[in-house]
Amino acid sequence: MGTEKSRKLFEEAKKVLPGGVSSPVRAIKPYPFYTKRANGSKITDIDGNEYIDYVMGYGPLLLGHNHPAIKEAVIRQLPDGWLYGTPTELEVALAKEIIRLYASIDMVRFVSTGTEATMGALRAARGFTKKNKFIKIEGGFHGAHEAVLVKAGSGATTLGTPNSAGVPPDFTKNTLQVPYNDIEAMTAVIEAYKDDVAAIIIEPVLGNIGPIVPKKGYLEDVRAVTRENDVLLIFDEVITGFRLAMGGAQEYYGVTPDMTTLGKILGGGFHIGVIGGKREIMENISPAGAVYQAGTFNGSPVSMSAGLAVISTLKKEKVHEKVNKAGDAMRSALVDVAGDLGLDYSVSGVGSMFKVFFGDTPYNYQDTLKCDTEKFNVFFKKMLSDGIFLPPSQFETNFLSLAHSQDDINKTIEAYQRNLK
Repeated sequence: MGTEKSRKLFEEAKKVLPGGVSSPVRAIKPYPFYTKRANGSKITDIDGNEYIDYVMGYGPLLLGHNHPAIKEAVIRQLPDGWLYGTPTELEVALAKEIIRLYASIDMVRFVSTGTEATMGALRAARGFTKKNKFIKIEGGFHGAHEAVLVKAGSGATTLGTPNSAGVPPDFTKNTLQVPYNDIEAMTAVIEAYKDDVAAIIIEPVLGNIGPIVPKKGYLEDVRAVTRENDVLLIFDEVITGFRLAMGGAQEYYGVTPDMTTLGKILGGGFHIGVIGGKREIMENISPAGAVYQAGTFNGSPVSMSAGLAVISTLKKEKVHEKVNKAGDAMRSALVDVAGDLGLDYSVSGVGSMFKVFFGDTPYNYQDTLKCDTEKFNVFFKKMLSDGIFLPPSQFETNFLSLAHSQDDINKTIEAYQRNLK
């Protein structure tokens, strides 16, 4: 594929954008392609190359690019304006829909991003419990705010060390870490810091290093140990919410947390984040309570319109039944490909999320570090040259959408077969 226009544009971009991009994961080496348009399951770059897309905006586009129901809802809203600084009927309507679908949610606060949602949820948990510390999972990603930008630790009770320059160590001194799928480690940390642990925040399925799925009974055990020790359980469902099921991973696995964060899929490609939880917790958020949270774009009428359209479409078109079935078929086919080629690679995923790991099936962050990332990087470039756009990292999830056809999937499996040899 010729990508000369993208190469030239990247040279210009490096002069005005740090690293030439607006988010680190987009910095594909030696240079990224620049997108001109996208529709359905396809994305087209400025050189005219078309790719079958499994990045899907890093998760939000469960319905595919440029879905007509979302576009029409937004277009209907635009003549009436797109920012008011006042409440709207739309936010009340969308809040009611979310509350009906999520057993863990009695009230919501709309924000603009998943990062804001997790930041606000942790603040609300601390305000409600009057405790300072929280536990996160090694390799779990909860946005780019200071308290959660923490390296994975080697010990069960590792104290958080900043994973970014510019984050003072004091900002992460209350961040504790435990491995995923290890209830014994989690129990030990809770007991060691019992008097000051406000909450556990966890992705039910680790999405930013995987997907890595929970072992049978793990999420139930997490729920039990948090209840026993009076620790709030926060499910970060920014990736899994509305993707695995209408009610997210908590519906899919049958485990109800105390608080939930949502984003990505709900906006259908428009910016959105949700802090949700039990009434007694949420009523501590300003102006009802003393936990401050605010935002100019909270409850954006455009995002609310998109969210209502997403939920309506998910219901009408039985999206989860279709995409989860496609995900099962994709994973099964990839297992066969790896087996036929005699490769000691593994296939992981759930619902419409999937990934080929260049190593054994990982069950936690440390397992993923054993994968052959150099081979993966070679493979990624071969797939891109074949017109298949995968996330450019061994540690990112591939996403299917409603728009992916059987022909797309067949072509993709054939490309895997060629390029994994």
